[in-house]
Amino acid sequence: MSVGKLVATSLVAASAVDLTWSDCGDAATHGTVTNLQPTALNLGSNQLKATGILDKDEDGGTFEFVAKAGPITVLKGSGNLCEDTTINLPLGAGSIVLHGIACPAKAGALEIDLDINLASSEEVSNDLVKISLSGVSTSGDKLLCMNLGIASLAVASFEETVEKVNSGNHAWKAEVPSKFANVDEVKNYLGAFLPGDEKYQEEPVMEVEVSNGLPDSFDSATNWPQCSVIGNVRDQSSCGSCWAFGSVGSFEARACIATGNDVKYSPEQTAFCQGIFGAGNGCQGGNSAWGFFKNTGVVTGGDYPDKDTGATCSSYSLPPCAHHVPASAEYPACPSAEYPNPRCPKTCESSYAGEFDSDKLHASKTYSVRGEQQIMTQLVNNGPMYVAFNVFDDFPTYKSGVYHKTSNKMLGGHAVTMVGYGELDGEKYWKIKNSWNEQWGNGGHFLIRRGTNECGIEASVGAGDISASEVV
Repeated sequence: MSVGKLVATSLVAASAVDLTWSDCGDAATHGTVTNLQPTALNLGSNQLKATGILDKDEDGGTFEFVAKAGPITVLKGSGNLCEDTTINLPLGAGSIVLHGIACPAKAGALEIDLDINLASSEEVSNDLVKISLSGVSTSGDKLLCMNLGIASLAVASFEETVEKVNSGNHAWKAEVPSKFANVDEVKNYLGAFLPGDEKYQEEPVMEVEVSNGLPDSFDSATNWPQCSVIGNVRDQSSCGSCWAFGSVGSFEARACIATGNDVKYSPEQTAFCQGIFGAGNGCQGGNSAWGFFKNTGVVTGGDYPDKDTGATCSSYSLPPCAHHVPASAEYPACPSAEYPNPRCPKTCESSYAGEFDSDKLHASKTYSVRGEQQIMTQLVNNGPMYVAFNVFDDFPTYKSGVYHKTSNKMLGGHAVTMVGYGELDGEKYWKIKNSWNEQWGNGGHFLIRRGTNECGIEASVGAGDISASEVV
């Protein structure tokens, strides 16, 4: 008995991939998938057959479809199991056609035919996609549950990526990064939850009145030279705490602008003291921490070299490190995996004269910002902001120019600090400060296309206010 036929133009672009599958039904699900062949796929059209058992006659039903790229839901769909349904994939990546089953369906042998077409075009995303398909009968019975996933994707080397970028007309230049030996090492540094992720949170979007006469270009470090924290590039080490660094980078900049105190604040406390209701969980990822700054407050805290100097209350405890270049005193060898979360600091370093609770500074207001002109207005009037975006496998090779993705292999979400905007060779850009130390990119910074929501950079922007009366 044929239950249905799924025709998919895949989100994958690779010479050969492995297909993983599983039946996700429980004891109450009447259809069980027991086998799927083949599980090694090539570019172009692939015909697959899933077999199993249906233990009960069913009149018909409906289905739901969810596709995820990593933790991010990229597509949802639903329809009638007895009718043909076409689902268009995002970004022009293709389509999925679910052919209706012959209704009513009879108990017995279950066969599901799948035609999977792997696109060879580089314009089609080659990110890992997990597909979940579930069906419910008209009587409310669980009819079917099946998971599919693409694994063992071919990933370009940094050398291949650099050659591709630099040989094209892409408005930016690439360089093999000394910080990473391969793409997998980059993933330890990514930890931002993005819109669409089940753990994503954001502050309410604020209506921003766009300022008249906004400058054509703006750089926070130049505009507020008394605030050295704006230009200070930090190193999050081998830990997915980027969300804490992107948050603190914007907070300490705005604190200096508002209060006149040029002081570093603590990624250590921000990353590792959130608790179950906080913005995130240290190296395991998080959201903007501006709500934490308002509700709990954050103590002063320097970089790893500032530890025990008496300059701040709680400096970052994870050392900067190098993956494949020769280790040095400044950059010792990184661990094989990301660092474990340190304990939440509850007291200041012994060399610091202040007390932990009295050292805290609070935000007075928090919000999210949407729209190019609104973001520009906030930068000009109030200073740097937290932003998060999708990282693709070409991004780690960035060296100069205005970045836009030339690859579609998504690695994960990354949080950074937006510090300015402008235009270079006809390309509008946002200027961003990263937390991968000053040796990466252009002095630890990068430019990325402005006004097109490149890699989602304009979809997760947040900040807040600090009262000018607040003092450290």
